[in-house]
Amino acid sequence: MRYRFFKGVEISEVGLGTWQLGNADWGRVKDSQALSILQAFSSAGGNFIDTSDVYGLGISERLIGNFLKSPGRQIFVATKLGRRLDGVFGWPQNFTYDLMKKQIESSLNNLGLSRLFLEQLHCIPIVELRAGKVFDHLRKLQDEKLIKFWGASVETTEEALICLAQEGLASLQIIFNLFRQHVADEIFSKAKEKDVALIVRVPLASGLLTGRFNEKTKFPASDHRNFNANGEAFNAGETFSGIEFSKGLALSKEIASLLPDKRMSQWAIRWILDHAEVTTVIPGATKVEQVEKNVAASDLPPLDRLTHDILRSLYDEKIKPFIRGRY
Repeated sequence: MRYRFFKGVEISEVGLGTWQLGNADWGRVKDSQALSILQAFSSAGGNFIDTSDVYGLGISERLIGNFLKSPGRQIFVATKLGRRLDGVFGWPQNFTYDLMKKQIESSLNNLGLSRLFLEQLHCIPIVELRAGKVFDHLRKLQDEKLIKFWGASVETTEEALICLAQEGLASLQIIFNLFRQHVADEIFSKAKEKDVALIVRVPLASGLLTGRFNEKTKFPASDHRNFNANGEAFNAGETFSGIEFSKGLALSKEIASLLPDKRMSQWAIRWILDHAEVTTVIPGATKVEQVEKNVAASDLPPLDRLTHDILRSLYDEKIKPFIRGRY
């Protein structure tokens, strides 16, 4: 495992996304399996875990909290707030100082921590980003020592640019993969200039870039790749990176033919890591074997310039015109 700097802290360049561990949008993952996944990631040298208070309404955070009780290497946990709609939480009241503090306190309780390493706005409405009060609240909560760093997970380039204009922003979490390449042109240099870490989510396009799927693949009813395949529940861009499934299958085969060998998922992650501005990439996992494959991408050599150029031409000509959803 190789490491990159996040505000002076060394974090693994391959992190772990834990949306899958919330048992809400990826089918069922048993607690024992979830803990095995976390352990496998840590044993492989991983030390950066991303979660959210809305992943199973705390299930993912609590599982991570239980894992953190075990002795071992230091783990840096990033969580997110703003999307809870339960009880007193909901839009637009989620974005007052008082309710943002309550959401942070809930995450601290779930994780068993006294201070969050990184708190992120979780793809909140752009009107709230434009108003700017949420950033003032985060600065205040940082001053109160409830969070060490704060950032934002965003859907679109416009949202990213709004956040990049904010003093104190530590990180941006974005979708960036072989099905969403243009993001690098629009925000990477600006993020580097402002020393803002880039956390890459959906690196394998919800599994399309693993090469494991075919025309007969079916997903459980509780899996967002079933109920949000065309944006029925939330932004279509979050599922398969906005590419229609059958179209994505054909494109993934074309991409696979351009990679050095059959380790498609690993090369797809390596392609992301070849961009020096990226701080960490956070693929999720429902099996230990997936963690092991994902982490192994850190040890692959960079792809050559010609391969990068060919993959970009393929994107511009055959992929970008078919992206759906907000991006």
